[in-house]
Amino acid sequence: MIAELASAQLKLGCLPEIATSMALDPRPNQTFQGIEINRFPYIYPYTGLTQKDQYQMDQKGGNLFSWPLMKYLSVQEGVRVMHVHALKRLAASVRTVARMRKIPYVVTIHGGSFDVPPQETERMLEPTHGPFKLEWGKLLGAFLGSHRVLQDADWVFCVGENEYRKAIEHLGHDRISYLPNGVDDRKFRSGYSSQFREQYAIPKDEYVISCIGRIDFQKNQRLLIESFRHVLQLNHKSTLVMIGNVTQEDYARELQCLIARYGMNNKIRWIKGVRSDSEVLINAYHASDVVILPSIHEPFGIVVLEAWSAGKPVIVSNVGGLKSLVENEVTGLKINPQASNAPYQLTRQILKLQQDRNVARLLGECGRQQVALNYRWSTISSKIESVYSHVEDINRSRISHSQSTAGQSA
Repeated sequence: MIAELASAQLKLGCLPEIATSMALDPRPNQTFQGIEINRFPYIYPYTGLTQKDQYQMDQKGGNLFSWPLMKYLSVQEGVRVMHVHALKRLAASVRTVARMRKIPYVVTIHGGSFDVPPQETERMLEPTHGPFKLEWGKLLGAFLGSHRVLQDADWVFCVGENEYRKAIEHLGHDRISYLPNGVDDRKFRSGYSSQFREQYAIPKDEYVISCIGRIDFQKNQRLLIESFRHVLQLNHKSTLVMIGNVTQEDYARELQCLIARYGMNNKIRWIKGVRSDSEVLINAYHASDVVILPSIHEPFGIVVLEAWSAGKPVIVSNVGGLKSLVENEVTGLKINPQASNAPYQLTRQILKLQQDRNVARLLGECGRQQVALNYRWSTISSKIESVYSHVEDINRSRISHSQSTAGQSA
C-alpha cells in the first residue's frame, strides 16, 4: 500500500523513498516501480519473547524499535518531509530525528490509536504476556517522546472517518484530516475467473463467497463459517474461499476444527501465502460472486476497494472505517458482527445477493464508481502533496521566527 502511494507521488514529480524495518521482509534493499526501499534490523524491547511471539507481533504491527533505521534517517540529505505510517516507538524515532533536523513530519494513523475495542488491544498484546516476559523499552519510549508523536506532528492523517472524529476529540489541535487509503483500480479491473476456478477445483456454476484477509480473530472468519453452514443448507452449490496468511495459529486451528465439525472441508478453499501483488489474488476477486469482510474491528478496509475495482458486491461489518466507507444498500450490504443473531444476519445478506443477481451487479458497479471518484492513488497523493507544501511553509516560518528571536537575544 505504501509502495503504491510512493509510486503515485513519483508521478507527481516527488522523489519518495521508503525506509522501514525487516519485520515483514528480510531483504535490506529493493526497488519497486522506481521507488527505493531500505529495510533495517529491529528489536522488540522485551525479555523472553519466543520466535512465535515475534512473528505474531510482526504481523500485527508490534511496538518495535530500530536504531539502524533511526541512524539512517538522521543522515539522509535532501529530505523535505518525513511521513510515518506507524505509531509508538517507530513513530517516536521519526519525531526525534525530525525535530533534531528541523524537518516537518506527518503521521498517518492506520487504526490502533483511538478506534480499537479494548478486548482487541488486549489480545494483540498476548505475545508479550507470560512468565519472564518483561518490557524494558518504556524508558526508551519516554526518551523518544512516544506519547507526544500525535500532539507534536505537523499533520495527522486518519484513514478511517470514525478514527478521525475521535482524533479531533483527543488531540486538542486542528492539524488533522480524514484521508482514506487508495487503490490502483487498473490492476483489479480485469482478471481470469475461469483460471482461478480451474486452479482450485471450483465448478463453473458454483456461487463463490470470498473472504480476503489474514487469519486473525480481528477478521472474524469464524462468523462467516457459522453463516456459510446455513447458506449451504439452502444452496449447496456454494463455495467459500478464504485467502490470507495465518497470524494467529490458535485461531486458525479453531477454524479448522469448526469446518471439520460441520463437515464442510470439501466446500471451503483455504488459500495461504498469496501475495498482495499476485495474479491469483486478482483472479480470486473476479471468480467471486460476493466479497465479505466480517471484521470485529476494521480501521479502513482496502479489500473493499479491491473488490469494488473488480466490480464485485461486498458485505461488511458496520464497524470502524467501514461505517462510512460502505453505504448500506448503495455500495454494499452491512451486518452487526457483535449481534447475537450475526450469523443469520450475514446469511440473509448472502442469500439476498444469491437470489437477485441484478442487485449484486448494481452494488458492484456503484462501488466501482466510488473508487474512480474518490479512491485512486492519484487523488490521494495530490491531497497529501498539498499538506506537504503547507507544513513546509509553516516549518520555514517557524525556523525564520526562531532565528529572528535568537538574533534579537544576541
